[in-house]
Amino acid sequence: MAEELEIKLTVAEADQQKVRDWLSSDTSADYAGEKSLINRYFDTPSADLNRQKAALRVRQAGDKYIQTLKTRGEFVNGAHRRQEWEWPLPGPDLSLGLLADTPLADRVNLAELEVVFETNFRRQIWMIRRDGAEVEVALDSGAIASGDRTEPLNEVEFELKSGDPAILMSLAQELARRVPVFLNLVSKAEQGYYLAGLYQPRVEPEAGALPVTGFLYQLSLAWLQHRGWTAGGSDLSELEQVASRVGAEAALRGILDTLEQGASIRDLARDQELGELQLQLAVT
Repeated sequence: MAEELEIKLTVAEADQQKVRDWLSSDTSADYAGEKSLINRYFDTPSADLNRQKAALRVRQAGDKYIQTLKTRGEFVNGAHRRQEWEWPLPGPDLSLGLLADTPLADRVNLAELEVVFETNFRRQIWMIRRDGAEVEVALDSGAIASGDRTEPLNEVEFELKSGDPAILMSLAQELARRVPVFLNLVSKAEQGYYLAGLYQPRVEPEAGALPVTGFLYQLSLAWLQHRGWTAGGSDLSELEQVASRVGAEAALRGILDTLEQGASIRDLARDQELGELQLQLAVT
């Protein structure tokens, strides 16, 4: 078992070349090549695995196959921190025996697992080495598919390989100053489950003041569901205090006012203001 720490940003397909240009101009970034990835995600017909907040996939990259189990984990300063198990496979078939020593073994009927959706994309990779840290940057372009339904998939992932985790947010903010981005706290797996009709997220009211992470996650759920977001009766005092501390009061108020007027999160994500604000708030 390993622990994964990464920041994931959604970018428009039309802006992917700007991401490549930014990375190509960075003298600390080395291009490490590209590959096509075919990922099949498994669950039971009643989505027991998703209810355990876990994702199980078999990935094909060329003639290599890897079985991976991930937990949803937690969000820390805008980054995903999760537990992860990986095993090489001889072929494309799921190996149930490898799951025997994981938390799933006692919680899910492994015999009922079946493919529920796929994520298939081209991945370009750069390695950035700065200040004693090493970060893998992956630019993904492809689609999520379930039956005859598809959704585009265009993301940039910053994954810490070694060094100070603060480098992840620093790099994300650098990119956000060049390209409109959306700090997406919804994983590829959650997007696939939603497309497959096996996941209907509900925004539970927060007790007390809405924390930054809660705000960011609610924006991500609104993005997933192609809708807008309004504060309603939520207590935004904590959010406003954080925005004041980082000098983002005007930006927060502008975004909230635009949302109150009915704008969707996906429309707002086309401009730089939303992504920059998310990243400013996330560092606290």
